Amino acid sequence: MSKIRWLLAALVVAAIGLAPVLAANSSASANPGTILRFGVMAPVTGPYVGTMNPIRTVPGGGLPWMIGTGNGFLTRDGHLQIHVRGLVLADSSAVPANLRGINPVPDFEAIVSCQTITGMMATVTNVMTGQFPASLRGNANIRARVKLPHPCIAPIVFVASPTGAWFAATGS
Repeated sequence: MSKIRWLLAALVVAAIGLAPVLAANSSASANPGTILRFGVMAPVTGPYVGTMNPIRTVPGGGLPWMIGTGNGFLTRDGHLQIHVRGLVLADSSAVPANLRGINPVPDFEAIVSCQTITGMMATVTNVMTGQFPASLRGNANIRARVKLPHPCIAPIVFVASPTGAWFAATGS
């Protein structure tokens, strides 16, 4: 009888030990998993304006920008959603007076930049979305699916021009 109780106890302990593993595996397949959620974006400004100080090979826009709000998320299956409001050229002496406070670019795109592994080397992989309409007031909604590298370590999301220069990036 004691052998049966011992065996049952061992089975219960094993089942309890497997419960988190089984739950993690089942929820991972049912939920694509958010790998990045952001509630703020930083505009291109200062030393990041232009090509001199790219971030992960992505150059900054040629003039300083400002942003009202920027938020969104990225899932591990590559679903990307970004909402920007007020992404416009800065009210700065570096910007021609007639362009201050407006967005002169009719379409934005997004770039997702990941640190990844190629062979035994750490590399950067940047993937881009298609173009999405942007208003003169700098409002845009980007909803896209991108093919992320595996692994996608320390992702950065950029809102950029169709030429690939960034105007806003995750961060503050």
